[in-house]
Amino acid sequence: MRAPGGFPVVGIIGGGQLARMCAGPAAELGITVSVLAEAPDASAALVIPSAPVGSHADVDAVLAFAAHCDVVTFDHEHVPAPVLSALVAAGVPLHPTPEALVFAQDKLAMRSRLTEMGMPCPRWALARSAADVAAFAEEAGWPIIAKTPRGGYDGKGVLVARSADDMAEWLSHEGTEETGLLLEEKVDFVRELAVLVARSPSGQAAAWPVVETVQTEGICTEVLAPAPDLSPDLAACATESALRIAGELGVTGVLAVEMFEVRDGQGQPGFVVNELAMRPHNSGHWSMDGAVTGQFEQHLRAVLDLPLGEPTPHHRWTVMANVLGGSDEELYSAYRHVMARDPGAKVHLYGKGVRPGRKIGHVNVSGEDLGGLRERAGHAAAYIEGRVRE
Repeated sequence: MRAPGGFPVVGIIGGGQLARMCAGPAAELGITVSVLAEAPDASAALVIPSAPVGSHADVDAVLAFAAHCDVVTFDHEHVPAPVLSALVAAGVPLHPTPEALVFAQDKLAMRSRLTEMGMPCPRWALARSAADVAAFAEEAGWPIIAKTPRGGYDGKGVLVARSADDMAEWLSHEGTEETGLLLEEKVDFVRELAVLVARSPSGQAAAWPVVETVQTEGICTEVLAPAPDLSPDLAACATESALRIAGELGVTGVLAVEMFEVRDGQGQPGFVVNELAMRPHNSGHWSMDGAVTGQFEQHLRAVLDLPLGEPTPHHRWTVMANVLGGSDEELYSAYRHVMARDPGAKVHLYGKGVRPGRKIGHVNVSGEDLGGLRERAGHAAAYIEGRVRE
């Protein structure tokens, strides 16, 4: 399957909102996108005509899908290793490659590799037993953070443990003795930051400004681009580190490096790396409307080894507010109201069923007054969620 003019087909495994938001940039680039969707009504399947239904864990379904694609990339990091190996054996170009993707799939592998690179990380340890937990807690002090090595996101798979008793249930889970848990010190951070970069197979790289992310109960609810009052030296160091991670891990596509801003004993700013995501990321949604090249266009450019686009912001500030599911399943009326109340707001809804706390969209606003932008974006998100009605 090829588009007219010999343009390539990009296959995306997973039919979530990240795949959905590639549709517009793909059309503008003249590229065809196909998605392997979880269901006929998956977010991406509603807007992308080529959306066969199949599981990312089904080797036969994935291989049949990939046979019609020039390159394959991912909407999420949960594709099992045997499926990735089968794709490689079939000669399918994957971006990122399995060798890079493992560091986004496995937090223990990520921590080990970043530590080898000399990247600033929280103190951490592998734990398979209560004795391992006790030894780490004695070193780092309670509370500690426990993470499942694979599968966690948006606060899932993360436990703030304040005592050995809090860890008992997690240690008793089947398979824990074999795979282990990642233990980390609870970082006393100033705020959370994210650096979004893109890298192509030929090694070209580009970076957007460092942003501040605001979390509510483990879910990102707001992004401020660029991060306000961030030391230029710290911004430069964080960006250089993210680019170095992308290069040394061999990442192709978009990479999000989530960080904690910290202060040393003399009050000087620094950072530690928290998580990696090798795909377009929530912290980069602002770029869709706030930068010359948004993250979804850049990801497509990168995986196809096209020249990367300019990441410079259009405005001094862009604020992104996530829209989370509330109690009202009918969204169109609120959507129309927000558009009328604030014509400058860019509202992106994902076509997903409403569940409390589920990410169902986001709002971007750009301009010169950061405080005003935060109020506008926050109000729009709250109105769609049904938390305000004026």
